[in-house]
Amino acid sequence: MNALYRLKLCRFLLAPGLLLAALTTLAATTPKHLLVVTATKGFRHSSIPVAEKVIALLGAESGTYTVDYVRGGPEGKDDADVREKMAPASLQKYDGVIFANTTGDLAIPDKEYFLNWIRSGKAFVGMHSCSDTYHGYPAFLQMLGGEFLTHHEQVKVACLNEDPKHAANVHLGKDYVVFDEIYLFKNFDRANVRGLLSLDRHPNKGYPGDFPISWCKEYGKGRVFYTSLGHREDVWDAEWKDGRGNRANSADVAKAYQQHILGGIQWALGLAPGEGTPHRLTYEVSPEEAAQGFKPLFNGVDLTGWRLRQPNGTPSWSAQNGMLVNTVPEGGHGTDLVGTEKFWNFTVRFEYMVPKGANSGFYLRGRHELQILDDGDATTPTNTSNGSFYNHTAPAQMASRKAGEWQTVEATLVGNKATVFLNGIQTMDNVTIDRPTGGELDNRVSEPGPFFLQGDHGAVAFRKMRVKVLP
Repeated sequence: MNALYRLKLCRFLLAPGLLLAALTTLAATTPKHLLVVTATKGFRHSSIPVAEKVIALLGAESGTYTVDYVRGGPEGKDDADVREKMAPASLQKYDGVIFANTTGDLAIPDKEYFLNWIRSGKAFVGMHSCSDTYHGYPAFLQMLGGEFLTHHEQVKVACLNEDPKHAANVHLGKDYVVFDEIYLFKNFDRANVRGLLSLDRHPNKGYPGDFPISWCKEYGKGRVFYTSLGHREDVWDAEWKDGRGNRANSADVAKAYQQHILGGIQWALGLAPGEGTPHRLTYEVSPEEAAQGFKPLFNGVDLTGWRLRQPNGTPSWSAQNGMLVNTVPEGGHGTDLVGTEKFWNFTVRFEYMVPKGANSGFYLRGRHELQILDDGDATTPTNTSNGSFYNHTAPAQMASRKAGEWQTVEATLVGNKATVFLNGIQTMDNVTIDRPTGGELDNRVSEPGPFFLQGDHGAVAFRKMRVKVLP
């Protein structure tokens, strides 16, 4: 990195309204001292040299920390360096440690002491393949908060900003768009971490679900920050280009990533603001809707109030980060989900998301299906379109959003008259619904009935489901 780039980076970091202007006033007069570990016992990322330079430069320019390194080649060529610099006596001079793209079982001489050292009030920061480290040591994975499972091809994603007030995220907008290798995790539990960045659909396949990207947590008196981003050089460095002069990410993307990790490092060191306790996932209606009489249909954390239509059916439904998600096995079927409470006159509101080509339905009183469908580019509504009463009444106009986007519904049913708004547009106006529409629980249309969610056809997710009982 040349002097001109360092000057540009410094100006970016110190720009009005950005995080560092506030953070530098919080820095101690003596910078913190961090050990940057890039040792590997498995795959060694080509981005490691860039990561080492960026981490050091961010510390120098912010004035908040200095670094030492544990470097080396793959397959244990740095074992001696790890044993020396991460021995209990050696760790005493550091305020924290950064695992930047580490892999495998590193040669830390006393792993239990290392974790207790973090727990005593030290900082632990991990980037990208840090979660591909110590697969056989559950205590390390528990400290980190998640374990690498797999990844697919690199892809552009829009990471959702789950905590805009946190130091690692305050500079980001509603989402952070980046092209990178996106990890999928196992042994991850939102009850143990505070989410920072996530996806609400699979990064490559598009079906809905909870896919974490970055998080933080308290660990005893210590603090842990992890981001799974950072596979590619051009995520780390705004100047990097490949041998042909190409890059997949703009300079702004790299600068935002630098701020993300700098904020995370400073938070872990206790120098920057942010919560470390898990988000509350229980869904509660807004005060305004509560005053109107609305109550939740789904609590956001489990399937309380719902049952499988077929008790022995595939248990395809789960609560994921505030969403009620139906995941259909490849080549198989899911199971319909039925509410345990019955309703007669009501207004129900909810949001749903379907991936490309998916098909589901939301049944009123268990008998009248509001069709949920990826319509593609259809422009003419039919009685099987998204938002129709399936095989009964077509919507007045097409109001669908694209597959993979959240859509909103408000449906009011009084007697046998229904009014529906899809994405804020009225698509049904007091239409008569006097018969079942197919796939119903029963044909007793003059009796109260439960809501039920079609789960046998394809993947779908619901959230913010609430209902108001009407006279």
